[in-house]
Amino acid sequence: MIKRRQARDTRSSISRWAHTLERTGLALTGASCGLFVAAHVGKANIDLIGSAVTVLAMMLYGAAGFYLGIDLPPLQPDHEMHLPLRHGLGSKWDTVELFSAAGTFLAAVAAVVSVSSIVLDETAQEGTALVIGFAWGVGATMQIAAGVIARIRRAASTIL
Repeated sequence: MIKRRQARDTRSSISRWAHTLERTGLALTGASCGLFVAAHVGKANIDLIGSAVTVLAMMLYGAAGFYLGIDLPPLQPDHEMHLPLRHGLGSKWDTVELFSAAGTFLAAVAAVVSVSSIVLDETAQEGTALVIGFAWGVGATMQIAAGVIARIRRAASTIL
């Protein structure tokens, strides 16, 4: 993914369309992760999770996570870090990026485990399915939280 330093409204039409297409693809990826985890958890015969409404909700939640959490807005140029780092391991912005990355990793691992279980036609155990579903939910929540925090910080830094 290309990180741009320019505001969205200063980029070309092609660049804006490419960004929109990229974000839509990320949202679809998140939705399919949610679908795979829902299908795996649904195979464990957990009544609440097996409903069509829950599957749709998991798909929408996954789409929101990948849409918001993967493509974080860039920092203002005056917030760039210079090497070597003087204090600690990084900035607050680095923490948000790590939070987003960890959420993406956790959601993706849960989806891969779910897909492999579905493809190998394994019988889903209730406890394992709940752990996978919970891990996916935590990962998607971390993505959404990181995306919201990054956008709030970006908006606050442009006001100042």
